[in-house]
Amino acid sequence: MRIYVPATWPMLRTLVKNGTVDPIGGTAFALTPRLRESYTSGDEEELEYAALTEAARASLRLLAVELGVGEDTTPARRVVIAADLDDVTLRPDLDDGAVRIAGTVPFETIAAVHVDNDEAEYAVRQAAGAVDAADMGDLDAEFLVGEAEDHELAWYDPSEVAFLVELG
Repeated sequence: MRIYVPATWPMLRTLVKNGTVDPIGGTAFALTPRLRESYTSGDEEELEYAALTEAARASLRLLAVELGVGEDTTPARRVVIAADLDDVTLRPDLDDGAVRIAGTVPFETIAAVHVDNDEAEYAVRQAAGAVDAADMGDLDAEFLVGEAEDHELAWYDPSEVAFLVELG
């Protein structure tokens, strides 16, 4: 199953250093039956994109914590790691596309890495500070999150991740 792991820049550094990434709480996102049912239309690719988008929103939540503790070395960029794993458990207690994985994600299973470009950093920083309020229905906060989500994540092949981290 293709999963989308919400991540941050430090998690990407760990992936390069150790060859694995450890999803926070084992949480990732995927095209689950529940996510498929929540859309009235859409082909496989569009629904996979919806799972990727849920992971990108979760990345904002992770950034909110890292940036909130004054982490100066964390770029304000959403990171989503796409990987193919078999041992995936559905999480109906969370978002429609939420799944739980057991253990770490080995580098060999990674299909792609999606990351914000430099020009998204201001919007992502603002959105990270507002994502909780947006989840609670604050319209101004929803606007800020929407501004970040208007930025498309760039796609990187796994072979490019070390160079990406080095340049980042």
